[in-house]
Amino acid sequence: MAKESELVTKLTKKHYTISAAESCTGGLLAAAIVNVSGASHVFERSYVTYADAAKEELVYVRGDTLSRFGAVSSQTAEEMALGCAKAAGADVGLSTTGIAGPEGGTPDKPVGLVYIACAVRGNVTTERHIFGGDRFSVRSQAVEAALDLAIHCLENKE
Repeated sequence: MAKESELVTKLTKKHYTISAAESCTGGLLAAAIVNVSGASHVFERSYVTYADAAKEELVYVRGDTLSRFGAVSSQTAEEMALGCAKAAGADVGLSTTGIAGPEGGTPDKPVGLVYIACAVRGNVTTERHIFGGDRFSVRSQAVEAALDLAIHCLENKE
């Protein structure tokens, strides 16, 4: 079973809803979820919060968090996951923020760095990944990792 199908099945069984806040994946995560028949029963809405202002306005990331840690940080990913769940009234919030490349990397935050967070009813798990490949590959790997994280977090709530 594809990861997105497994996620939708788990959400359906729990009667949970999910929302996503995406930066570097730019809607690919939402697209993966809605590719599954029955997703309409569990998928609330998605936020593509590419700009910092969108992160603040739509999913409640604090300006202080962005200025202190940057958009690509575990702190921002966590606030995005909590914020999108709150904004959508969903049980689960899933977020991605990173540097897909090929430009934009620094020694501290290299190209391929992606933070992914999953909030299940307020309990947040955050992961740090460094993916290889071109821009599309980094984004695709981030989606796969986000689906894995959400499945894992839901299994830990059983």
